[in-house]
Amino acid sequence: MYYVYILQNIKKQTYIGHTQNLEERLRRHNSGRERYTKNKCPFEIIYKEVHDTRGEAMMREKELKQGQGRQWIKDNILKNK
Repeated sequence: MYYVYILQNIKKQTYIGHTQNLEERLRRHNSGRERYTKNKCPFEIIYKEVHDTRGEAMMREKELKQGQGRQWIKDNILKNK
């Protein structure tokens, strides 16, 4: 089981990723052990999806990082935050 997740920090910055262990991944982000997010902590999970394969999760992550996916996040996830 793989997760696609969206994190958000107190400055409303978001990060999109995928992982097999969601709790450990959030811990790594918030401990400053991830290059992209280390100066932007702390984060909380604002959205997650479950996928059967890593390939599916990677495709969905890529989709969310592109134009229509970013717009979907703004319309469906961020407007409620």
